[in-house]
Amino acid sequence: MTDPTLSPIALLSSAIRRERERAGLSVTELAKRASVAKSTLSQLESGTGNPSLETLWALALALDVPVSRLISQPSQHVQVIRANEGAAAESEQANYAATLLAACPAGAPRDIYRVKVLPGEPRISRAHGPGTHEHVIICSGTARVGPVGRAVEVTVGDYVRYSADGPHEFEAVGGEVVAVMVIEQG
Repeated sequence: MTDPTLSPIALLSSAIRRERERAGLSVTELAKRASVAKSTLSQLESGTGNPSLETLWALALALDVPVSRLISQPSQHVQVIRANEGAAAESEQANYAATLLAACPAGAPRDIYRVKVLPGEPRISRAHGPGTHEHVIICSGTARVGPVGRAVEVTVGDYVRYSADGPHEFEAVGGEVVAVMVIEQG
């Protein structure tokens, strides 16, 4: 069992190594499959790196696991994640960050995130696995969300569901947006 007193980066480091070894991959092979520098992966496994959201997604896809398996905290009987706490991952685009709120157990195809998006360029995400959908509830602000070319504008209290197995976008319109996102894998 994972030590719950470990820092988020130590938990991430342990999870990446665990999943890489489970998949029977060397550091070199995983780095190649994920299109990340071997030095970046080595830093992450040693607990000294600070990965972008894109790097985490690339590693998860290369390992064929949900990104939540890499960043989730150990399970507790009662879990509270305060507004500025949790395993947050910022995008290479400085205006987008996602915090894992609940990783579903193995075999359950859903993860829950709190997303904070600042005005700026739209966050374009690569396709997730076949049949993946994202569910978004806007808590504050107004956003354009959905498949590239078919995104819709949503505001406080609105819910949107869209296919995420193709490129999709999330853009803050006019001000900061906070949302809850559920990623449902197909």
